[in-house]
Amino acid sequence: MNIHLSNADIVLMIALALGISLVLAFRLRTASWRAVIVEAIAANAAAIAAVVAIEMLLA
Repeated sequence: MNIHLSNADIVLMIALALGISLVLAFRLRTASWRAVIVEAIAANAAAIAAVVAIEMLLA
């Protein structure tokens, strides 16, 4: 399994991460900075997983 990420894939990851983190921020209404960091890490992991899944489906 050879995964090759291009610039468009990286832009998609960033866009997905920002979107997911905004949804989580509005949905959970976090007050502490630790919760914001956990949300950002979760959003980035979800974005990376989504892009890798798309790459695997299109390969």
